[in-house]
Amino acid sequence: MSDPSPDSTLLDLLRLTLVPGVGPKTCRTLIEEFGSAGAVLDARESELREVAGVGGKLAEKISRARREVDAEAELELCRKQGVTVVSRSDKSYPPSLVEIPDPPSLLYVRGSIEPADQIAIALVGSRKCTSYGLRIAEKLATSLARVGVTVISGLARGIDAAAHRGAMNGGGRTLAVLANGLAEVYPPEHEDLAREVVASGALISESPMRQGPLAGLFPQRNRIISGLSLGVVVVEATPRSGSLSTAKHATDQNREVFAVPGPVDSLPSRGCHYLIRDGAKLVETVDDILEELGPLVREVKAKPEEPGIRHPAELSLSDQERMIVGRLDHRPMSVDELIVGSGLTASQVMATLSVLEMRRLVKRLPGPRFVRA
Repeated sequence: MSDPSPDSTLLDLLRLTLVPGVGPKTCRTLIEEFGSAGAVLDARESELREVAGVGGKLAEKISRARREVDAEAELELCRKQGVTVVSRSDKSYPPSLVEIPDPPSLLYVRGSIEPADQIAIALVGSRKCTSYGLRIAEKLATSLARVGVTVISGLARGIDAAAHRGAMNGGGRTLAVLANGLAEVYPPEHEDLAREVVASGALISESPMRQGPLAGLFPQRNRIISGLSLGVVVVEATPRSGSLSTAKHATDQNREVFAVPGPVDSLPSRGCHYLIRDGAKLVETVDDILEELGPLVREVKAKPEEPGIRHPAELSLSDQERMIVGRLDHRPMSVDELIVGSGLTASQVMATLSVLEMRRLVKRLPGPRFVRA
């Protein structure tokens, strides 16, 4: 018997995720139990009931899905609106999302997700923000974009919008993660902004195309924002702000949490002050973010023609510093080898190594010899 075609495999997974009550965790449990989405849809209702977390009502819905769930219409709507459906087995599925406890079974993407987007920072905050918050959010986003960091946010009013605009002003990439489906933009006044984001990155959602914005979907959306990022920066948040849920997801996902301080009597900054007291890194400039981040799990090429990035702080290096870092590996190299290989003078190499050592990007060994940290 031949294997199912890619289209039929995607349709089966799409149909399963469109069944009301089948979230990422249940979907993953069912596929692990039966082997594939198609096998889940073909299983008997009695077999489905035996799966942990699947009751009688959900088992009945799944068993009727092939007859009642129109996955073909959903996929056709995606094609008409320029949306790609990405499954976890797809090469373009973000590797950072695979690492979180409950990764989306599918992502709806309008635009493109690039390998360079693995070096990303989420920048979130209050919808009802101050002029100070808007200014700082846009400034940080612009600075991050200029050094090659993708800026991720939620396309919401206030800080989120400033983050996207700042990233694009800096000539960089930005990704917007929506709680609703991509058939419509929410909030509606951000339609123009959404088009600009698509040109500089992507709109992303795990919700079906016509899903409207519901309050319960935003906390779920926030886990994707943090999951796509190396760290989350909160710029203005009241004590009950949804941005704090993004910070909580970041902590649970072993991401870094950063917060921008504000006036001590400012309610919009109070949530940020709570985060700082709880151990979040205080942020004044983009260097505070880059220097706090640890080495990347996997080497990333921000640009095909440049050496791979192993630490986000390498993005802010000068050409001379990047040249020296690019020549170092885990094999110890002497200063003389670096001088010959780089074409720089001895004083230039030693001065550059001193800067890189202070930034914890290289390590000095006896000799002296150096390795990439």
